[in-house]
Amino acid sequence: MTDKTNVININGNEYNQDEMTANQRYIIRQIKDLQTQEDELAFQLDQKKIAKNAFTGALINSVEEKDEFKAKEEVTQ
Repeated sequence: MTDKTNVININGNEYNQDEMTANQRYIIRQIKDLQTQEDELAFQLDQKKIAKNAFTGALINSVEEKDEFKAKEEVTQ
C-alpha cells in the first residue's frame, strides 16, 4: 500500500517520492521551502501594510488636529 503523504501530483499524474531520484527529491524540498518562505513573506507584508496604514492614519489625524487647532485660533483672534 502506498503512503499518500509521499505522493505528489504533477500535471495530473501522481508520483511516489520514494521512487524518485535524489535530485528530484531535492527539488521537491527546494519547492516546499520556497513555498514556506513565500507564505512567511506574504504574512510579513500584511503586517507591514497594516503598520503603514496605521502610521499614515496617525499622520493624517495629527495634521488635521493641527489644522483644526489653527482654525480655532484664527476664529478667536
